[in-house]
Amino acid sequence: MENLNAYPGFYELAATRYSCRNYLPKPVGRDLIAAILDTARLAPSACNRQPWTFIVLDSRQGRQMVLDSYPRDFIKPVGTFIVACARHNESWHRASDGKDHADIDVAIAVEHICLAASSLGLGSCWICNFDHVALHRDLKLPADTEPIAIIPIGYPDPEAKPSPKKRMSLDEIVRWENS
Repeated sequence: MENLNAYPGFYELAATRYSCRNYLPKPVGRDLIAAILDTARLAPSACNRQPWTFIVLDSRQGRQMVLDSYPRDFIKPVGTFIVACARHNESWHRASDGKDHADIDVAIAVEHICLAASSLGLGSCWICNFDHVALHRDLKLPADTEPIAIIPIGYPDPEAKPSPKKRMSLDEIVRWENS
C-alpha cells in the first residue's frame, strides 16, 4: 500500500485540520468566505442534484441568530457563520427504500468548506447540536429546507493548541475482502 505521506499537500491538510474552539475577534473578509464557498460548490452530490443552500451570517443580527440557537462562549468572537442547509425536495432519494441523500451531500460540501478554511489559515468547526427549529424559523427557511450544520469561520487564536487527534488505526476501521 502506498503511503499518502508521499503526497504531503492533501495529507498534511487532512492531518492538521481540527475543530477550532478558540477564535480571535477578527473579521474574515467576504472574498475569503466566497473562495471557501466556491469549494462547496464543487463538491460532489448524488446524481449531481446539489441540494444545498449556504447562508452566510456576518451581520450583528445574523450572528445573534446563531448564538440564540447555540449559546456557547467559544463562538462569541466569531464574525462569520455559514449555515449549511439541505433542500430535501431537490435531493436524490434511493429507489429501493426512499433514503434521502441530502444530509450526505451537504456533509461532503461542509467538509470541503472546513478543509478550504484550514488551507487558508482559518479555523472552522462543525456544529450540529443547535436548536434547528429556532434557526429554521429565524432564517425564514422554506418547509423543505433544513439547517444541517453551523460552521463558524474565523482566525484561530495562535495561543490555543488543538487537542491531539485520537483516531482509530486502519486495522480497526478497514475490512479487506479476499475473493
